[in-house]
Amino acid sequence: MRISSKAPGIAAALLLVSTAGITLAKANPMVGGAAMYPSKTIVENALNSKDHTTLVAAVKAAGLVDTLSGKGPFTVFAPTNAAFAALPKGTVDSLLKPENKTMLTQVLTYHVVPGKHSAAEIASMAAKHGGKAMFKTVEGEEITLAKGPEGGWWVIDEKGGKARITIADVNQSNGVIHVVDKVLMP
Repeated sequence: MRISSKAPGIAAALLLVSTAGITLAKANPMVGGAAMYPSKTIVENALNSKDHTTLVAAVKAAGLVDTLSGKGPFTVFAPTNAAFAALPKGTVDSLLKPENKTMLTQVLTYHVVPGKHSAAEIASMAAKHGGKAMFKTVEGEEITLAKGPEGGWWVIDEKGGKARITIADVNQSNGVIHVVDKVLMP
């Protein structure tokens, strides 16, 4: 077990435990400069994260606010603003247009898995299946989670695109968020 301080004074509030290479955040982890509370929904917490303003705008444009505020549970692999910014120029603006709502919904729901799947559960599943855990997304296609050769865990889409999990186990009242550094494409 190791205690890590991201900023002076929060070492006691943020306990990081490494389980099979996935960093688990406990005690209201900070995401995008805001504490994430397990008593709030996925949408309520995402609204407070400065790193997820593009994701929030996309969820609103796709009409998924009520769904992701609902009972769930959901596991969301949440791309950061930097992940959206890394897409080819114009992609985000195009996806946010009303005429592309169906495509936007497909991209977003490709980042959502039914059920609440913790980092420890993912690692356990992978250990039982040759190092890979596979999940069917709400969009309908599968994603694979596997430990990378340099450590850390990756979410791999069906086309081979990879997103690294940068913050795992951000618990919500209706599921869990794992922050990722890339946008996956169905």
